[in-house]
Amino acid sequence: MAIVAKITLSPSRDIPFNKLMLSQANVRHVKAGVSIEELAEDIARRGLLQGLSVRAVVDADGVETGMFEIPAGGRRYRALELLVKRKRLAKTAPVPCVIREGGIAEEDSLAENVQRAPLHPLDQFRAFLALREKGQSEEEIAAAFFVSVGVVKQRLKLASVSQRLLDTYAEDGMSLDQLMAFTVSGDHERQEQVFDRLQQAYDKQPYVIRRMLTEGAVRACDKRARFIGVDAYVEAGGTVLRDLFQGDDGGWLQDVTLVDRMVADKLKVEAGAVAAEGWKWIEAAPDFAYGHTFGLRQLRGDPVPMTAEEQVERIAVQAEVNRLSEAYQDADELPDEVDARLGELEAALEAMDARPLAFDPAGVARAGAFVSIGPEGRLRIERGYVRPEDELPVEADPDAEDIGEVSAAAAAHDIDETVSAHALAPEPEEDDGLSSISDRLLAELTAHHTLGLRQALGEQPDVAFLAALHALTLKAFYPYGLDSCLELDLKSVSFGTQAPGLNDSAAAEAIRVRHESWAKALPKESAELWDILEGWDADSRSALFAHVVSLSVNAVQEAWNRRPRALAHADRLAQAVGLDMAAAGWRPTVDTFLGRVTKARILQAVTEAKGQHAAERIAHLKKGDMATEAETLLADTGWLPEPLRTAGMKSPETGETTALDSVVEKTAENDGETAVVEGEDFDDTDEASDAPVPSAAE
Repeated sequence: MAIVAKITLSPSRDIPFNKLMLSQANVRHVKAGVSIEELAEDIARRGLLQGLSVRAVVDADGVETGMFEIPAGGRRYRALELLVKRKRLAKTAPVPCVIREGGIAEEDSLAENVQRAPLHPLDQFRAFLALREKGQSEEEIAAAFFVSVGVVKQRLKLASVSQRLLDTYAEDGMSLDQLMAFTVSGDHERQEQVFDRLQQAYDKQPYVIRRMLTEGAVRACDKRARFIGVDAYVEAGGTVLRDLFQGDDGGWLQDVTLVDRMVADKLKVEAGAVAAEGWKWIEAAPDFAYGHTFGLRQLRGDPVPMTAEEQVERIAVQAEVNRLSEAYQDADELPDEVDARLGELEAALEAMDARPLAFDPAGVARAGAFVSIGPEGRLRIERGYVRPEDELPVEADPDAEDIGEVSAAAAAHDIDETVSAHALAPEPEEDDGLSSISDRLLAELTAHHTLGLRQALGEQPDVAFLAALHALTLKAFYPYGLDSCLELDLKSVSFGTQAPGLNDSAAAEAIRVRHESWAKALPKESAELWDILEGWDADSRSALFAHVVSLSVNAVQEAWNRRPRALAHADRLAQAVGLDMAAAGWRPTVDTFLGRVTKARILQAVTEAKGQHAAERIAHLKKGDMATEAETLLADTGWLPEPLRTAGMKSPETGETTALDSVVEKTAENDGETAVVEGEDFDDTDEASDAPVPSAAE
């Protein structure tokens, strides 16, 4: 049996610091990323945990000089040297050293650095957790290892993941990014369920894990969560899932039932406060359908004037705004505290100027209010809507019937036929005194008057525009106004089909704000409207006209109401205004599109936006998972389904013009015929522009 030679370890002993020196044989020359300060503080706190590898320095004759050089451990030596310079360590302090003899000094230095095995991240996570369990705070751990408190929290969060997942990570069964994604939920059972589902999925990206773990939760940026407040939700016992490794917009509220109950309770309280104002009815809900006020007359209130104290306060706030603006008018960038202060002051001015409205008590007794949540999570109160059944009965006007007959006669193309309808009525017998004009004669005279008005109005475009604007504005803002002789009508469609999020969309909010701004600029009484419009400048009239006409647009396609020519005109109108639905805020989500079409259409959408390879990655998934994955892939690409595309617009992905057939065939059940609408090329010479705020509104 062969005898195995025993190895002999190098001896070790304590050597005074002033007998040590760096060796030129140390292979570590690049100092980037080497922190001497942190190591010095660590040595000062807990002492030197690892000795130095040294060799005796000899003279030309090979005699030891009493000095020792350090080929391995230079960073530790520099840290000790820094402590000596700061007089925190004595020059003669003993330093544990291993004295090497023989071999090559450079080999010692290289071996010490190369053979060092880095600590597995999981071991670090567990070490931090062990320190936490032994009583050290997160701040103390962070200070001891020179990391931020946030890093400590991340490490502790990783260590708290299900043991099964940690074992998988230790065996390289998942990446660190995947493990980070699992920390979104603290429920080990839920983590393991998602992990099992992930084994069957093709795509195991971290965002997929996060999405699976937060299914059914309410985002903290959801308007319901913002309405009740996340802090209040937590105080009520709710749980918030947070992602310490990525931006999560405040996290996810896991108890959806609690969220809904808190929203309902708060809305009930707010509705009670509004009801105390004396309204006949109150409707409260988180959301109302778009067009829920259609067919209702809205009362016009007067802004409550400021009190003397409020006026003084507003003057003071405005003075401070002016002072800060003047002081920093030449600055390239405002200091953070000044910028924050200006924001507070501007918000205060906006709140002061948004005066509450005072309504006629008689009107309040007949009207009601809608209480809901706005897109930003703020309370939305829409006051003063009168239902048709609550309107006061209209007193009979003795002239109304005659006026109606005249209007009907004027609207007819064949005036002779209208007049002949009165031919059988006998003329009244002549008497000595003045008598009223007969109905027959009145109709004949006003028929001539109507033709005269038509002819004259047709030669004065400016007046014709004003008359049309007056008539349409009456329809849009004064539902029961009968102050125009023009038989023009304006229909604003009430959407029978409510698309998800329609009432909270950016377009709906912009229309609502614009309509309210015009309503404030117009007189309360319809009889005063003509004089007001006549006094406005051309730009203000044009802007109001554009708004009023826009309310009548109907490009909704419904199976029971086929309108091929009207829809073709909608396409041309979209081209004329340069409509880009992606820029307008529409996004393809599971709710708005992807979850409601076939898998083939989902794949087609992904192919068009991201390419064939991206579509192939999700082709194997089930319909629900495919739709969810497609939503992530299509986010911020600007992709639109065909009904939302505008011919001639550039594709955001390819930069090419969208391809629409030059001939669009649409079948209409119109006398059993097929309507074919010829496509045309259109010039993009007309650009959409924002309507100016009328001077009257200012």
